[in-house]
Amino acid sequence: MSDDITTPQEEDMPQVPAGENEDSTASHSTYKVPTPDKPDTKFQLSGMFQNWFLDYASYVILERAIPHLSDGLKPVQRRILHSMKLLDDGRFNKVANIVGHTMQFHPHGDASIGDALVQLGQKDLLVECQGNWGNILTGDSAAAPRYIEARLSKFALDVVFNPKTTEWKLSYDGRKKEPVTLPVKFPLLLAQGAEGIAVGLSSKILPHNFNEILEAAVAYLRGEEFHLYPDFQTGGYIDVTKYNDGERGGSVKVRAKIEKIDNRTLSIVEIPYSKTTSSLIDSILKAQEKGKIKIRKVDDNTAQHAEILVHLIPGTSSDKAIDALYAFTDCEVSISPNCCVINDDKPHFMSVSDLLRISVENTKELLHQELLIQKGEAQEVLHFASLEKIFIENRIYKDREFEESRTMDEAIAHVDHRLEPFKPSFIREVTRDDILRLMEIKMARILKFNSDKADELIAAKREQIASIDYDIEHLVDYTIKWYDSLREKYGSRYPRLTQVRSFDTIEATKVAEANEKLYINREEGFIGTSLKKDEFVCNCSDIDDIILFYRDGKYKVVKVSEKMFVGKNLLHIAVFKKNDNRTIYNVVYRDGKAGLHYMKRFAVTGVTRDKEYDLTQGKPGSRVVWFSANPNGEAEVLRVTFVPKPRMKTLFVDRDFSEIAIKGRQSMGNILTKNEIHRISLKERGGSTLGGRKVWFDRDVLRLNYDGRGEYLGEFHGDDQVLVVLDNGEYCTTTSDATNHYDSNILRIEKFEPDKVWTVALFDASQGYPYLKRFVFEPSSRKQSFLGDNPASRLLLMTDTAYPRIEVTFGEGDAFREPLVVEATDFIAVKGFKAKGKRLTTYAVAEIRELEPLRREEDETAEGEIPTDETNPENRVDTPEDNPSGQMSLF
Repeated sequence: MSDDITTPQEEDMPQVPAGENEDSTASHSTYKVPTPDKPDTKFQLSGMFQNWFLDYASYVILERAIPHLSDGLKPVQRRILHSMKLLDDGRFNKVANIVGHTMQFHPHGDASIGDALVQLGQKDLLVECQGNWGNILTGDSAAAPRYIEARLSKFALDVVFNPKTTEWKLSYDGRKKEPVTLPVKFPLLLAQGAEGIAVGLSSKILPHNFNEILEAAVAYLRGEEFHLYPDFQTGGYIDVTKYNDGERGGSVKVRAKIEKIDNRTLSIVEIPYSKTTSSLIDSILKAQEKGKIKIRKVDDNTAQHAEILVHLIPGTSSDKAIDALYAFTDCEVSISPNCCVINDDKPHFMSVSDLLRISVENTKELLHQELLIQKGEAQEVLHFASLEKIFIENRIYKDREFEESRTMDEAIAHVDHRLEPFKPSFIREVTRDDILRLMEIKMARILKFNSDKADELIAAKREQIASIDYDIEHLVDYTIKWYDSLREKYGSRYPRLTQVRSFDTIEATKVAEANEKLYINREEGFIGTSLKKDEFVCNCSDIDDIILFYRDGKYKVVKVSEKMFVGKNLLHIAVFKKNDNRTIYNVVYRDGKAGLHYMKRFAVTGVTRDKEYDLTQGKPGSRVVWFSANPNGEAEVLRVTFVPKPRMKTLFVDRDFSEIAIKGRQSMGNILTKNEIHRISLKERGGSTLGGRKVWFDRDVLRLNYDGRGEYLGEFHGDDQVLVVLDNGEYCTTTSDATNHYDSNILRIEKFEPDKVWTVALFDASQGYPYLKRFVFEPSSRKQSFLGDNPASRLLLMTDTAYPRIEVTFGEGDAFREPLVVEATDFIAVKGFKAKGKRLTTYAVAEIRELEPLRREEDETAEGEIPTDETNPENRVDTPEDNPSGQMSLF
C-alpha cells in the first residue's frame, strides 16, 4: 500500500495550519509513515490505527459531544453564542446568517450548527426565537434556516459574555479568535441539561428549575443544605427517590399527567421528558394491539399544550386504564442520568451538587475579576483626573521651561519635575504615558476647566472605589446579591413545571386487561388460551400466572400459554395473585390410603413458578376430599356423614371451618374425625372470617393502600365507600379499591357516613354574599359541586362538628362592627347538598372562622338518648354473604 493513503479520521479532523499546535499534535501521536525506498514498498497500518483512533476518540470527547464544566456548553454551542454576540445589534438575525457566520469557527458543516441552534432556541433561555422553531411536544422540526430568526436573550447578554474576563484562542484555521470558554456567571449546564454520546463515553445531565438552581446557589454560599431535582419543559410527574444526585447509577421515573374527563375518556395533558406526542401515541396503539389496554381510539389535539384524548371501550375501568397506560406505554419512562463534563481537558464524572458548587465558585471568581477590573478602571480615571487638575490649576503648561522646550523629552522632564511635590498624593506612579496624555489636552478643555466639577469627579471615583473595595471584602454577599438579582429579574418566567411525587409500583399483572380466555381439556390434560373448543375456565391476561391444585394434594403455579400439558387429575384452576392474603383455601384431605382425615385453611401468597408443592403430609395415597377457594376468607359449615357401625350413637357431625385457624400452607391441619367417612356435604355457606379491611390513604402517591401507609380511613366492609371532598367545592364517593386514582387538591378524605351532617360557609359568586348551609352528602361516583352552579363560588369554611359556632369578622368599611357569632344549628336546618343555604350578612367580610362549640353530640346522649348495646354498638345483625363458586365435594 502506498504512503499517500488518507484515512477517514484525517478527513474528519479539522486541518491545522503548518507550525501551529505542533506540540499538542506530537503529544497525541508519535507514529510517522516511513519514507519508501522503492515505489512499490508496502507498510502495515496497525500502528497508524492504534494511535490515530485514540486521537479521534479524544477529539470527539473534548471537542464535540461532552459539555465543559466552566460554561456548561459544547463547542458548537459556544461558537454559536460567540457568533451571535458578534452579530448582535439588538435586532433579529436570520438563522441562515448566524449559521454561516458560525462556520468561521466551527469546522463541521452547517447542518450540525443549525440543529444545535434550534435546540438552544427551544430551551427558551439564551436565545429569543421568531418564526416556526418546531414543537418539543409533537417533535415537529423547525422551518428552514432562511425563514426563522434569532437573537440573544437579555439573560444571555447579562450572564454569558464579558470580553474582559474571556480567555481567547485561535480558531481552527488560525484566522479568527474564539473563546476557550465563555465567562458564564450562572449554572447554565444544570438549567439547560445536556446529552451527548462520544466514543466510549456518554453524558446525560437532566435540566433543573431556574429558580431552584438560584436558591441552591444561595444556600451553598450561606453554608446551608440544598437539594436539586430535575424539572422538564414537558411537565408531568417525577419520582426522584433514586435520583442519586444525578450521578451514574441513579435513575428517575417520569410520568405523564393523565386527567379523567369522564368515565370513558382520559386526557394526557403533560408528557414525559424525552418523549413526543407521536411516540407516546404509537406506544399506546402497540399496547392496544397486544391487548394490554382496551381503547376505542386516540385523538391528538396538541397545539401550544399537549392534549391526547384516549377514548375507552364502554365498561372499561378508567382507573385501571390509567394504571395500564403507566405500566405498558411510554406514559411512564425511566431515565438514568450520567453527569459527565470536561474539566482540565479530561472527562470527569460528578454529582449535580458538586457541579453546582463548582459553578458557584466559578461565578464568584468571575465576579471578583470584574470587580478588580472595575476598580482598576476607576483608579485610572481618578489618577488622570487628579493629574489633569494639578496640571491645569498650577498652570504647568505656562512655565517658560515648558514653552521653550526644544524636544518632547525636555517637556516631559519638566512636567515630571513640576509634579514631584504632588506625587505622594497619586494612587500610583506617574509614567511617561500619563504625561503624554496631558500633552494631548485640547485648549478648549483648559479654557472650560471647572475645578469644582473636577473635585466632584474625583470624590465620586473615590466613593466608587470604596464601594468596590467593600464588595471585594464581602464577595460572598455580593455573589448572593447577584443571584438574587437574576431571580428577581427573570425568575417569574420559569415556574416549576414538573411535579415531584413518589410513585407506587404498578404490578403489570393487576392492571393488564383480561384479553385472553383460559380453557381446559380435562380428558387429555391440557390447558391454554388456544383450546377454544374446550371447557372455558376464566378470563385472563397473557402475563398472568395460573395456580393448579390436583386431587392428590399437589399444587403449582405456571405461566399462561397457548397450550400446556398439566395432567388429568386437576382439581382447581384459577388466576394466581401474588401476595394475596385474603384468598383462603379450605381443604379436607385423607392422610395416606387409609389414614385420618384432616381439615386446614391456608393462603398461597408466593411460590416459585413451575415448582411442585404438596398441601398434604406427602404420604402415598393421600387424597383431597373437600376443596373450596374463598376470595374473602369465607368459611363454610360441612356435614360429615359416617359409615354406619354397631353401637354408633350418631351417623353425622357438623364441622365449621371458621373454628379452624388460618395457618401456613405446609401445616398439617386439625383432625376432622377418627370415624370412617361415608361422605362430606355442604351444610351452610359462611361469611368472611377476615373481618373488614383496614384502609389507609397515602397522600404522597394519592392512593389507598392496606399496608398502613398514610392516614387511617377506617375498616371497610362490603359496600362501604370513601368520601372525597376537594378544595374547589366538589365531592364524590368511591370504593375502597387500592387501584383508585385521586386528585391532588383533596381537602377531606374519610370513610363515608350517610348520616353525617356537614356545615359549610361559602361565598356565592352569583349573589356576592357569604352563605351558610348544612347538609348530608349523597353517594355519587361522579364529582358534584356543593357550592352551586357558579364556578366562581368558593369555599370559606367546612366542618363536621355536630353543633358548630361560626364567627364572622367584618372588614373594609364595616370593620368597626362587632363580630357576628352564629349557632349553625339554630341558624339553618339540614337540607340537601344542592340547597342554596342562608345568607350570613350583607356587610363586607374579612374572615369567617369556627369557634369552640358550646355543646357536643355526646352531651345530648348523656341527657336522655338510649345508649347502644355494648356487645353490638351499631345494633346491627350481620348476615352471612354468599360464598362464590369454587366449593366441591369429591364423594
